[in-house]
Formats: sequence, C-alpha cells, structure tokens
Amino acid sequence: MKIVVVTAGLTQPSSTRLLGDRLAEAVGRRVEGLEVEVVELRDLAVDIANAFVTGFPGTRLRVALDAVAAADGLIAVTPIFTGSYSGLFKSFFDVIDNTVLAGKPVLVAATGGTARHSLALEHAVRPMFSYLRAVVVPTAVYAASEDWGGGGDEFTDGLSERIDRAAGELAGIMRPAVQAEEELTPFEDLLAGLRP
Repeated sequence: MKIVVVTAGLTQPSSTRLLGDRLAEAVGRRVEGLEVEVVELRDLAVDIANAFVTGFPGTRLRVALDAVAAADGLIAVTPIFTGSYSGLFKSFFDVIDNTVLAGKPVLVAATGGTARHSLALEHAVRPMFSYLRAVVVPTAVYAASEDWGGGGDEFTDGLSERIDRAAGELAGIMRPAVQAEEELTPFEDLLAGLRP
C-alpha cells in the first residue's frame, strides 16, 4: 500500500512538512510495508502556475499528479493563511483532474500560528475534498505553534493523540476488508461493514 503526503509548507524546515511526516509515520505503524511518497508543493510552484496558463502540466508536476492518482491514501497538509488554506495548496488541487480523488481516503491537516484558525480545516479544507468526492477521515489535525512545544497542559499535549486518532482512521479505510485474526477498532469495524 502507498500513501502520498502533499505538503504546502513554504519554509525549510517547515512545520507543515513535519506534521505531514508525523502523520505518515503514525499510519505506517498501522499498515505493514506502507510506502510513503512526499510531494513538496513549494518545489512545484512554477510548474503549477505554468499548468494554469498552458493547460498542460510539465514533467515534474505530471509525476506528482500521477503519484496522487495512484496512491491508496492521501495526507494533505497546508499552512493556514488569512483563515484558509494556502493559495499554492488550492492551486495544486485545482490542476488535478476532478475525478482522481473520487473515493480516495484522505486525511486533512494544517498548521498555523494560532489555534484560533483551527476551524479552517472544517470550513475550507474538508469542503474542498468533499467537492472532489474524496473520503475524508473524521479527525482533522491542526497544529498551532504552541502544539510543538508540549507545554504540559491539557491544550498542548493533545497533538500526539490527534495524530494517532487520525492515522488510525486513515489506516482503517485503507486496510483490506478482511484481515485474519486482527481485532478491529469500532471505527474500523464500521468501515468494514460499509465496504462492497
């Protein structure tokens, strides 16, 4: 099985990339032999703009688009700017064929400077993937600057739990319907009953 992490962080190092890596690692603990590929949108910014102007993706962008299309699951992570996803993040998903994500399991996540922007995942990111007919896991993961410090209180110690819960949901959707001698979580059991 393979997941693709699409990360729209603009700096290097990037907390957005770090969050994507931690989510992928958590999924990897649940899915044996998981292959992970990372698509850094920062490196494709010019290619994405050219695709808008010409109508055709260049070679590097085509490789990234094909990777997303072939993946069994997707982790999509964006920084939050002015209360919504980044323009680069939205532009990448604007150039994808709008049928590619239909039925594909997606975990959405975001980073930002303040916890006040956490609802951007629910009012901007989740609706975009719903429009593309992706299957978005229930738990979205938002990491504010203070989440990385682990201040020892109930508000900053929850990032690891949110990562684990969301990773479990993504792994549950991606996992084959029948797994011998493995106990399923209630969410995974529900999903198994919904599969054709």
